[in-house]
Amino acid sequence: WAFLGLLDIFGFEIFEQNSFEQLCINFTNEKLQQIFNRDTFKKEEAMYKREGIVFAHIQYVDNQPILDMIEKRPVGLLLTLDDMNRMPKSTDEGFVAKADSNHSNSSYYMTAARTRKGP
Repeated sequence: WAFLGLLDIFGFEIFEQNSFEQLCINFTNEKLQQIFNRDTFKKEEAMYKREGIVFAHIQYVDNQPILDMIEKRPVGLLLTLDDMNRMPKSTDEGFVAKADSNHSNSSYYMTAARTRKGP
């Protein structure tokens, strides 16, 4: 028999507000999901193509663009937060302004002005 373990990429909980700790938990889970996707879907499909094996492409949600927004250099949200924490007199508002400036063109990011108005 075979066993296939799947990671929960979106979480079971729905909170009015998420904490930084919850972001870190979800981020870590999503990074693990990306490893699973890469090894299970992307690498296997590449091997099938190389070997000429006919197969049906498996559709799945790829959240790599969101992970990049959170961690990718030079303007990932965690890197920006780290930079802001090193600066004297930095504020929450300063971090939000910097994040808005860096990511407002992303379809995955909702600016502070938009969140205050609602969707």
